[in-house]
Amino acid sequence: MTTTYTPNSYDPLSTEQISHTICAMLERQPLVSMLHEIPRFDGAGLYALYYRGESVPLYRPLNELQIPVYAGQGAASNSATGAKTTARRPVYDRLRKHRRSMEEANLPLWEFRFRALLLPDVHANLGENGLRVGYQPVWNHTLTGLGGNEQGSSTRQSKKSKWDTVHDGRSRTHGGVVHEADKLLADAEAHIAKQVAAYDKLPWQHPVTDTYEDLNG
Repeated sequence: MTTTYTPNSYDPLSTEQISHTICAMLERQPLVSMLHEIPRFDGAGLYALYYRGESVPLYRPLNELQIPVYAGQGAASNSATGAKTTARRPVYDRLRKHRRSMEEANLPLWEFRFRALLLPDVHANLGENGLRVGYQPVWNHTLTGLGGNEQGSSTRQSKKSKWDTVHDGRSRTHGGVVHEADKLLADAEAHIAKQVAAYDKLPWQHPVTDTYEDLNG
């Protein structure tokens, strides 16, 4: 009997492998509480938000997994023009903005954490894409709108985002409710169930060894 064997192929410099490496490195960073103001730090890079609690049933299945509820980046350059931004703290600024949105929506900040990793924009792009494709975070995929900016005076009648429909309370103007909150909640619940079912299939996945740091005491 002839046995066939083909070794695995591995290119450590492929964009896919670099993306996986960045995602794994992010997940080695400590979880930091969002209860208090975000600790100030300089730099651009990648970040992700996580739920670690019990009081929000929708997100409870995620509380012991590496699946983020949201992944994003604070870039050092303008994505449209390539020009360097004037912001010294793009990741910090984004996290602070998200925290304010969550606070206005009466989400339990003590049950949310973030991770951050400072990176050049090109690598942050790869990491963000890896997290969004691999995990499909629910606030990136199903309940979109957390990262959206307040509309200008001429466009403030745009529809309320899906995130704002489910987590109402942000101090911004909308053109009325368009989405049905009950349907969005059902869609998000089904999406999270699929995330959990596919959790072990991610190529960079490793056992959860969360380190939690409340840097504000």
